[in-house]
Amino acid sequence: MANRQIARRIFIGAVIATILLCFFFIRPQDSSNAAIRTPSQFTNPEPGSEPAALTKDDVTKGDVVMPKLGNETAKAELGRATWKYFHTMLARYPEEPTTEQQETLRSFIYLFARLYPCGECASHFQGHLAKYPPQVSSRNIASGWGCFIHNEVNAMLKKPEFDCNKIGDFYDCGCADDEKADDKKQELQSRNSEASAVQTNGN
Repeated sequence: MANRQIARRIFIGAVIATILLCFFFIRPQDSSNAAIRTPSQFTNPEPGSEPAALTKDDVTKGDVVMPKLGNETAKAELGRATWKYFHTMLARYPEEPTTEQQETLRSFIYLFARLYPCGECASHFQGHLAKYPPQVSSRNIASGWGCFIHNEVNAMLKKPEFDCNKIGDFYDCGCADDEKADDKKQELQSRNSEASAVQTNGN
């Protein structure tokens, strides 16, 4: 009698284990629920269902994505935080960027204009970019362009113009002391090279 109960428990346990194994490991992998899809389901679409190929301009210079932002307080807070991020990013940009880095920043600025959470602000910013495309050839050029475009927005909003000579003081790059020293050293070397070139050409 006791042996029968033990055998019965073992049999029931084996059945439950088999059901659990089937449920967790052998279930179909074509679930439409994104939360339980495998990575391969995201990267390998069904044949013939691939989206139309987009060009770089389609992505970077398309229409604004976000809707209007009606809360004026949220809009002002977002604007202040965004300008801090924007100017800090430009202050950290390389002084002598590679072609790839220049294209990355240019593309980012256009995507930033499309995805800015305030739809009407994004639309205005796109208008400024159409007139004054991003300048990305160096840190100083990019930072100067960023201050200029900020002042274009300020003028549109009837706000005072910002003194671009003080941009580095107002929007600190967050650099460590050794980075600042390296930047000053590079700037001094650049000035010395320019001065030597002028003297050579003058003689």
